[in-house]
Amino acid sequence: MTGRPPVSYRRRKARLATTAMALLALGTGLARAEDAPAIPPIPAIVVPDFMGIEPAQQNFEDALGDQLAGIEGLRVAPARCDAAGALLPSLGMVLQDDAGITANLGDKGQYLIDADGTGVVNLGTARFIVEDDGSGVINREGDVEEQITVEADGSGTYNSPDQQITLDGQGGGTWNSDARGQITIEADGSGTWNGPLGQIINEGDGSGSWNGSRSIINDGNGRGTVDGQEVDMEPLPPVPPAGKFPLLTKFRIPPAPCGYVITLDDSILFDFDQSDLRADATATVDALAEAFTKVSPARLEIRGHTDSKGSDDYNQDLSERRARTVASALSEREVTSDMAAQGFGESQPVAANEIDGTDNPAGRQLNRRVEIFVPNR
Repeated sequence: MTGRPPVSYRRRKARLATTAMALLALGTGLARAEDAPAIPPIPAIVVPDFMGIEPAQQNFEDALGDQLAGIEGLRVAPARCDAAGALLPSLGMVLQDDAGITANLGDKGQYLIDADGTGVVNLGTARFIVEDDGSGVINREGDVEEQITVEADGSGTYNSPDQQITLDGQGGGTWNSDARGQITIEADGSGTWNGPLGQIINEGDGSGSWNGSRSIINDGNGRGTVDGQEVDMEPLPPVPPAGKFPLLTKFRIPPAPCGYVITLDDSILFDFDQSDLRADATATVDALAEAFTKVSPARLEIRGHTDSKGSDDYNQDLSERRARTVASALSEREVTSDMAAQGFGESQPVAANEIDGTDNPAGRQLNRRVEIFVPNR
């Protein structure tokens, strides 16, 4: 993998360490499970959507340059809209949700080439090679090359200059990323994450550990330790299974992009339950503003989202305040695009907040986000 920018990495590590220390400080001297510091969830594996990347998005990615790979929790993808032009909630290509495996690839048209489903086709910058058993290869050509290899059992790989993903088709997978480090998910609900926060282990049976700036051990039986101090601690939920690749003979062509969308995890910008920008979010907002001043989009739609914890009214208000904060920060940095800020609360999740009645922290993490939608018109 390519080396991550040293300054960006140090900034990211400092931000995560600050968050970790704040969480851990809450647990000092407390013995109630709800007050014990939480072991962070192992992130869900999401294959990026690169179908239909258009010149406007490519120009923005070029304007961000190396900073794009160096900012953890920032994603840029083609935007999909409904018939009225409203942005549709979307995350990536493969996602495990409460209804099972979902291929998030649009809902119009069956992807077939020859009568037996085999052949080669070009779709924008993407080239498909499809075999009759549904396996095949998708290549994105250009300045940034990406490749997806799909096997007939739903297993496969995704490779780009800064990340590699492997899915075994049975619920397991790995994700090696310049920004996140190394993530491993097993089909039995266990997993590990070695990254900027340190080492996180979830054994899949309620127990696990976090070895970072301080040490947390969850015994899985309602008890655990924080730096050797015993406290009450809720068992860890299992890691949701990784998705699998859709067979290419059943591939649904995504609708033409209606622009592009930049997604920022809330932890990049805000402290928990807050709407003021974190001090260490300045570099991220600076990078976005600099890129926008280079490409000069006519309009930006800033959209705030939350997970489902808390009341509908509270989440709606929080999402609106966060959207306005980001819009104001970009304006202060001389971004002259027409901007609209809107909150959607918990109404537009991109991942399940719960799976089979069990809390899904990784899904909640994906739902807490701010989107910057750059429409084509």
